[in-house]
Amino acid sequence: MGRINRYGPAAFLASLLLGLAAAANPGSPDAVIEGAVTELSEKLSGRKDELAQDSDTLYRMINDILLPRFDRKLAAQLVLAKHWRTASDEQRERFINAFYNSLLRKYADGILEFDENQIEVIEFRGDTSAKRSLVKTNVTLDDGTKVPVHYDLVNRGDRWLIFNVKVEGVSYVSNYRTELDSEIRATSLAAVIERLESEASVAADE
Repeated sequence: MGRINRYGPAAFLASLLLGLAAAANPGSPDAVIEGAVTELSEKLSGRKDELAQDSDTLYRMINDILLPRFDRKLAAQLVLAKHWRTASDEQRERFINAFYNSLLRKYADGILEFDENQIEVIEFRGDTSAKRSLVKTNVTLDDGTKVPVHYDLVNRGDRWLIFNVKVEGVSYVSNYRTELDSEIRATSLAAVIERLESEASVAADE
């Protein structure tokens, strides 16, 4: 996963959690993100030690924030690419759920490092009525280094949903597409889905 992992899971998962939906109309993507940063900070305030010791509660909290705000189907479709076209309806649905749960559990602990003061949302200057938009932010690391983290959002009519994250220009969708394509070619889509489901099940039991 290269540079995405280099800067830690906090920036990655925090970026996924920033797709807070606005009621009635999607509004400005950057305003949506700024509001979500505040909400996430409030939910974590005073609970980081507790959540660090209780993975189930941490997963539920993140899921409650993320699930309504992340376009799971579009993300999964882009990751599978050509394999999506040949997958059955059942495989597609299983992959959507398995991939989402994999992301959730893989990066959950990193959210405990989230600090809203380290995130600078750059003013959005695009077309708020467009189908898709790119929101740019900078994440300041502990050593003072500023890392560009950009979010791809899709306009679903009444809300913006995140479907991709780019850390220093490196896309998580592209990373996973390459990684899973190699695995699918070596085994099969069914095997990949079973692996993801198994990993999620094991993590839930720990």
